[in-house]
Amino acid sequence: MIFSELYSAYYNAVAHILSSLAQGKTDRRELEAIVSRYAFGESGLHIVPSLLNGDWQLTRRDLSTPIRHTPTMPLTELERRFLKSVSLDRRVRLFDFDFSWLDDTQPLFTEADYCVYDRYNDGDPFEDEGYIRRFRLILRAIREKRQIKFEMISRKGRTVFVRCHPARLEYSEKDDKFRLLTGNGGFVSTVNLSRMISCTLYQGDKTLPMREKEPLYETLVLRVANQRNAPERVLLHFAHFEKRVEKLPTGAYQVTLRYEREDEPEMVIRILSFGPLVEVIAPDDFRELIIDKLKKQLHLGLK
Repeated sequence: MIFSELYSAYYNAVAHILSSLAQGKTDRRELEAIVSRYAFGESGLHIVPSLLNGDWQLTRRDLSTPIRHTPTMPLTELERRFLKSVSLDRRVRLFDFDFSWLDDTQPLFTEADYCVYDRYNDGDPFEDEGYIRRFRLILRAIREKRQIKFEMISRKGRTVFVRCHPARLEYSEKDDKFRLLTGNGGFVSTVNLSRMISCTLYQGDKTLPMREKEPLYETLVLRVANQRNAPERVLLHFAHFEKRVEKLPTGAYQVTLRYEREDEPEMVIRILSFGPLVEVIAPDDFRELIIDKLKKQLHLGLK
């Protein structure tokens, strides 16, 4: 890993402690509070005693420190190059980050170095200024828990005006699109941002009940062959899903995962991307979706 929050948490906690000691703050309870804030709950049982008894030789017994300068954690050249690659992603502009400090850094990789399969070509216009403004406004409304009004084009081509509570934004890897999930339980629950024409914060005093639509979940059982690093690839691909993994007597792995029902078409594409290394065991209706998709590909001459 280039970055690891798990392991760097301890370094950050100790750096904040040393900075506090350098400023003359020597209260042990404050040091324990710093550990609790920047590390993990049980970390205080190890970090503070190791500093106080001299094991790490970073502090003296009177809680002063021989370190003269405030600790810093500069980025390595590898980390800078990785961030430069991230800054080149078209979607980064949506979040208004300033990467100008990386102007003289060579990227670790570019889009020319990899190919994304099973993705539609009509993704959202991430570089469009109007799209960027609407995205940032919606993100602000979500953070501030405010209502929005927007105008959109429906699937039937009609212009629709909506007022709602924006609950969260979701990104579809298959569609290369962002979706807005509303939280008022109205007739519009999911909206593709690319369908929006305009969007503003609602300035009125009429409130809507904040009731986010509860997602419906399905369970999928897969058999993953222990070949070509397939188990690791599957677990990485579905890392953000709730799942259970069992090793079978044959050496293969059985993976049981939960997914939202409305994401079923995308799940079919994602499963098919692993080819014969992954087999759908259950449910039967999902197996039929896989079979139908393969038949259509065969009919079109795709392999």
